Amino acid sequence: MGTPGRIDPQIGQQLIDAGLSVDDVIWLIQRAIDEDLDGGVDVTTVATVPLEQRATLELTARRAGIAAGIPVAAAVFSLMSGDSMDIAYGKSDGDRVVPGDVLISITGPTHELLRAERPALNLLGRLGGIATATGVWVDEIAGTGARVRDTRKTTPGMRKLEKYAVRCGGGTNHRMGLWDAAMIKDNHVAIAGGVGPAVARAKAAGVERIICEVDHLEQIEPALEAGATHLLLDNMGPE
Repeated sequence: MGTPGRIDPQIGQQLIDAGLSVDDVIWLIQRAIDEDLDGGVDVTTVATVPLEQRATLELTARRAGIAAGIPVAAAVFSLMSGDSMDIAYGKSDGDRVVPGDVLISITGPTHELLRAERPALNLLGRLGGIATATGVWVDEIAGTGARVRDTRKTTPGMRKLEKYAVRCGGGTNHRMGLWDAAMIKDNHVAIAGGVGPAVARAKAAGVERIICEVDHLEQIEPALEAGATHLLLDNMGPE
């Protein structure tokens, strides 16, 4: 399945289909592996496991939730192993899982399985946790017509993966970064001299999607009149 330093093309296509960058995922995985080994070796495995041994490793769900990051975990094993591992999928991203469900099964050299296990589990657990938490909110508002949207408060370097996990949980990506929409917050309002002037400046600059944060109801009309396309109701209760 591929060669060292690269991943199997089929796994790469799965990442692309998920809206992820293969190069970005490889970069993140390599950093995780380098962080674990730090230029050395897995001393425990080297000391206790015969080099020629092969085994099958299954990553299973311990709690009910929503799966996310299965192809990312597969990419960890593929990047580590070259042609020496066989990977089988038990679940797909976005699937609801229960304790004991096998998400992915990998057969290969035990040394490589054990080196890849922790980075794969860390990514799979992180993304599955985000998808599961998103799914709780999605279930709560089912039938209302509302959508769960995310923020830029993501782990540095993992934004695309974490926002992908939100989509796996049924949520909607709000904006990917500073580049794809204007997000007018209280700092911008204070500098511009009010909600209306801040929105008007963004509209005059040619920004198509203008999200305006409002702290109280009196700011809504000026924001809309100036051309805001979305409102963010800041620190307001449901009522």
